[in-house]
Amino acid sequence: MAFNHGVRTQETATSLIATKTDSITPFYVGTAPINMCEKQNINTPILCYSYEEAVKEFGFVRDFENYTLCEAIDAHFSKFGVGPIVLVNVLDPKTHKKTKQDENVPFLEDKTAVIKELGVIASSLKITPTITYVTEFDENGYLKIIQTGEEEVSGNKLSVTYDQLDPSMIKNTDIVGGIDPSSGAKKGLECISMVFPKYRLVPNLVLAPKWSTDSTVAAVMETKASLINGHFKGFALVDIDTKTVTKYSDAVKHKNDNNLISTYLEVCYPKVKLGDTQYHLSTQIACLIQSLAAENDGIPYKSPSNEGIKADSTCLASGEEVFLGLDEANYLNENGITNAINWINGWVAWGNRTGCYPGVTDPKDNFIVSRLMFNFLTNSLVQTYWQKVDNPTNKNLITTITDSVNIWLNGLTAAGMIIGGRVEFREEDNPVTSLIDGKIKFKLYFSPALPAEDICFDLEIDTKYYNNLF
Repeated sequence: MAFNHGVRTQETATSLIATKTDSITPFYVGTAPINMCEKQNINTPILCYSYEEAVKEFGFVRDFENYTLCEAIDAHFSKFGVGPIVLVNVLDPKTHKKTKQDENVPFLEDKTAVIKELGVIASSLKITPTITYVTEFDENGYLKIIQTGEEEVSGNKLSVTYDQLDPSMIKNTDIVGGIDPSSGAKKGLECISMVFPKYRLVPNLVLAPKWSTDSTVAAVMETKASLINGHFKGFALVDIDTKTVTKYSDAVKHKNDNNLISTYLEVCYPKVKLGDTQYHLSTQIACLIQSLAAENDGIPYKSPSNEGIKADSTCLASGEEVFLGLDEANYLNENGITNAINWINGWVAWGNRTGCYPGVTDPKDNFIVSRLMFNFLTNSLVQTYWQKVDNPTNKNLITTITDSVNIWLNGLTAAGMIIGGRVEFREEDNPVTSLIDGKIKFKLYFSPALPAEDICFDLEIDTKYYNNLF
């Protein structure tokens, strides 16, 4: 030890570690009216915390059928007021476009004209007669032409030619995506692996409104959700297509025929409607899960079932209203399908089970909240104790990890977020052959607070009360 004369200090690492937890961060893949944006984000995950931010990055129109990311933007920010969300647009204006000509666009007295079509690519616009002008998009997503010069326009009509986004060119393969063999660029659902390196957030809900009704897309969503970046866990929410499945009794067969059976899937049917606007039920369930977690320090221990949704009816894609009775809704529930009902407390989501139910009876897998809590613990432990990787395997390391995790689990228990939990470093799990190979293992036990799905009151006449008459 070096000679010292005077006063000095030193620092010792804290013996306990605060647990790193993320809240719910939904990850959406779909199409957006990016013709409205200065920068056109294509196959790039963008984290959005507000409606304004999302609209700036992706544009917004009310045509949710063709521009599916707008449904997510509207539901999260306008209807539920919850975020953030990660959005990936696969619509590319360089390839997914068509050319149109309109010779009768009215030129108004205020020297403006409006092309009442969505997806107009302003840079491609050609106008006859030639005028000096600027363009902007109105609140409907239509391109507005504003004359800035003094040229005469005979007949008060403009002839315009332009390129227009064509969402009908998008296929399920665009949503599934992959890796470009020439550039290495990731596309579609493959972009989920970019989110954590870019934002340090786990994309723990996976959605693709409209496209998740395709069995191929749903299968890839499930695969991506089950293991993210090789270490994290997510949960995919998919819908059953209400264009082809128009009877609730056929939904179960569709689920089984399309293999929508996994602990990492929530299967939803039918759609919901608020006024004239339709939403996929999966989108609103994602909003509920995120809202409930946000109300509880980011911990998703409450079931979205029996929680209020933003709807005034359930419906098919055609707009036809579908009202499920409780017996019909429960039939879907007992086959692992979430739905929505208008019951004692208004319009609510209805269903606690993941897609693997009823084939899998393990509560770890078949309850939505159990799956979410297993994912939550997994993701929290990985993020918190990654800093200890490559530390010396000694008593200090073992004690620090076990004490820290046990204190954290005790806190969750005291808050009612789990029934109980503990972590142990057991000799039988750590043979010398593993220790000398640099591998250590901890055993964590915990019990999630499962939903009270069936509450029963047993009523009986007690004849002793007749004695009160005397």
